[in-house]
Amino acid sequence: MLDTIKELMRPPPGMAFDFSQPAGEPALAPHDGVAWQVFANPVALFVGGVAAVLLELSEPSVRSGVWEHSGFARDPVMRLRRTGFAAMMTVYGPRSAAEKLIARVVRMHGQVGGHTPDGVPYRADDPRLLDWVQATATFGFAEAYHRYVRPLSMLEKDAVFAEGEPAARLYGATGAPRSWAEWEALLAATAPALEGSGILADFVRIVGDAPLVPPPLRALQRLLVRAAVHILPEPVRSLPQLRGRGLRPGESALVRGLARASALLPLGETPPVQAARRLGTPAG
Repeated sequence: MLDTIKELMRPPPGMAFDFSQPAGEPALAPHDGVAWQVFANPVALFVGGVAAVLLELSEPSVRSGVWEHSGFARDPVMRLRRTGFAAMMTVYGPRSAAEKLIARVVRMHGQVGGHTPDGVPYRADDPRLLDWVQATATFGFAEAYHRYVRPLSMLEKDAVFAEGEPAARLYGATGAPRSWAEWEALLAATAPALEGSGILADFVRIVGDAPLVPPPLRALQRLLVRAAVHILPEPVRSLPQLRGRGLRPGESALVRGLARASALLPLGETPPVQAARRLGTPAG
């Protein structure tokens, strides 16, 4: 199971990339920062990524943009791998390669727009929506690590947001939170607009059933999806489509065991290991 989740850290087919080159080139995130620790844990990466998407899908305009213009419904495995690769590049990739990838995403965002089912126009390059997407991703990964790997101090939580600011600016999320307090303020300001949708239930089902692991291990996959629902902040966690879909009694300890075990396993030729070699620093 853990080996399979580790595959989400590696570049998907057709997007091979050697994170160990060019030697000495820094990443957008500091190699001695908190983000390098958070994103190196495959369980936190999976759980946090699912939580982030659920938060995105709770915002009507983001939901329409993601669901209508991405491949989650058609090919969830490839979409998850592409999302994971973008996260790896943003945190561990050499700055020049990360900037090129982000510029490509920004150009794609400039071509995406439409209307929500209520007729509200949206554009994927709207800074307000970009701020929400950036903030929910940072929250998801940090909170998953905090809840299931090891507790983060408030200074460390602040650091994860601050370390993501260079990438956020490149994506166009110029107002993204730079601290935990700013995240809480954005969540409070956005909460009145967050709403349930059948797409939330569809996403939970799709990511729980996606062929990420062999069928005998599918129960563990669904466990990690429930772990993602469990860490969602209110009011999202209590939306009708998510209510009761969090962890069951006793399951938190199991997820913590999986996450902490994954921190002890060798990561192999994954981006965190290659990036550490590029910079001549210890991996992990």
